[in-house]
Amino acid sequence: MACRNIVSISSTMQPQKHHTIKKQSPPERISTYKPNIWKYEHLLSLTSQYSEGKYKVEAEKLKEEVSCEFSKTSASSVSTPVTLLELIDRIDKLGLASYFEVETKEALEKIIMYMKSSGANYYSTSKDQHLYAIALCFRLLREHGYPASQDMLKDLFDGKEKLASDMKTLLELLEGSYLSMDGENLLDDIRLFSTKNLNDLSTSNVNRFTNNNKKVYLNNPLVWRVRWYDVRRHIDAQKVLDCNMLKLAKLNFNITQAAHQKDLKDVIRWWSNLCIVEDLNFTRDRIVESFFFAVGIASEPQHGSLRKWLTKVIQLVLIIDDVYDIYGSLADVQQFTRALDKWDSKEVQQLPECIQTCFRALHDTTEEISVEIQQQKGGPSTLPHLKQTWVNFCKALLVEKMWCHKGHIPTLEEYLDNGWTSSSGPLLSIHVIFGLSNKITNETLDLCKSCEEIIYHISVIIRLCNDHGTSTAELERGDVASSIICYMQEKNVSEDVAREHIEGIILNSWKKINYHFNILPTSHQKIVKHVINEARMAHVMYHSGDGFGVQDGETQDQVLINLIEPII
Repeated sequence: MACRNIVSISSTMQPQKHHTIKKQSPPERISTYKPNIWKYEHLLSLTSQYSEGKYKVEAEKLKEEVSCEFSKTSASSVSTPVTLLELIDRIDKLGLASYFEVETKEALEKIIMYMKSSGANYYSTSKDQHLYAIALCFRLLREHGYPASQDMLKDLFDGKEKLASDMKTLLELLEGSYLSMDGENLLDDIRLFSTKNLNDLSTSNVNRFTNNNKKVYLNNPLVWRVRWYDVRRHIDAQKVLDCNMLKLAKLNFNITQAAHQKDLKDVIRWWSNLCIVEDLNFTRDRIVESFFFAVGIASEPQHGSLRKWLTKVIQLVLIIDDVYDIYGSLADVQQFTRALDKWDSKEVQQLPECIQTCFRALHDTTEEISVEIQQQKGGPSTLPHLKQTWVNFCKALLVEKMWCHKGHIPTLEEYLDNGWTSSSGPLLSIHVIFGLSNKITNETLDLCKSCEEIIYHISVIIRLCNDHGTSTAELERGDVASSIICYMQEKNVSEDVAREHIEGIILNSWKKINYHFNILPTSHQKIVKHVINEARMAHVMYHSGDGFGVQDGETQDQVLINLIEPII
């Protein structure tokens, strides 16, 4: 396996062990991307009344009222905790977890204490309610980082006869099963059984479980989704209710959206001032989608600087990827890579002007970000580490360029050994860790090293989700073979079989992420949970196709409802 150190990774340009195929001529490279659909003048004119301080005061008042309701529910739910569990779940789904961290912690610890003293009889006197409560409790405990053995669920599933058959319990079992780790075979069985039974539920029998429900729940579990981009859907689903919690959720959404709009306008101005789009007609002008991705990684209002840094990095990743994939010759990108390694713009003076423009944008923006990090965080300069992750990224792109040039289709293992780096996962991760650290110290670099396994598996997921959504278009452009094509070629199987195998790798990578996250210190988890959001955003962007390449689809709808339109 490739070295996974994102702080100082050695060159990925190691001798490759090639899978032998008939040599092909390099295919013609063409750009099939559509022009940008967003009107920047309109976005720059956005204003939100919710940026005013009076709304934050109102939110604090509502928080106090909901906190009192939380305390009453907690005090009255000792004997039957279903109400308390559902309250915690609603708070999470409505995007209010940061308001009630203390209350949620106290409530879950109270539930754990009574579970130990009362055993399985603690949950409920009703059989159906009992099974549902156990499944919900298991999921919430794991989501919040508390130990929860899969044995909690063994009474719900004995391998032969399923005790749970109602939709609510099956959904909770399914969601909980995706929080599994390696070796938890019971949770694997539960996932398969719950999926089968939920697929079998007809809308005539269970009106609430529609085809849209199946799309949301069966193919896109909660742990794989970005919580903030689910909030509006949960608010809309509860609009008939008139309660302080729902009022707070709406107000918090609009206040947070106002902060996002301010950041969006800042990055649009940065992008316009670069004056790069006019010179690069082969690449993607996707600053809005890049910002949408960045918000999914760190949506909290206080993380505006990180969102802007990530947006710039993501847009530059798209540009550099297109230089290597589409525009640049092999000689061009080899020289570009050497220049980046030396961090010297003089080294690109003989390259086409548009590639020089790309280099200067990457070089100058990275230096600007490193200065801003140092100004805000203190400590030593992060430039050597940011530079090295960019070098590693470009060297991985160069490997793919050489494969394409030679007509070489690698084995899947060979592809992923390089592809996890070319996914940009390590590049995004180091910016997240630096951007969320209170101060840049040796401990910050130690954190980078301690979550190398998590970053590796996040990067694999980004790579494979990207391939899932873009493989058809990339073949039309003549890009390097995707993971799907690699596996089809290597094993001589159909595309459906290959896609199923790739889905299995994604599932196993999530299991490893779950394990490694759970063994991190709590202080590290607060940062790393945002790193993991990179993988979740990969699912969001590529679940229904190429969310970057094709703007006027699901991504456009998500941008509008989450970043542009407030809740009335």
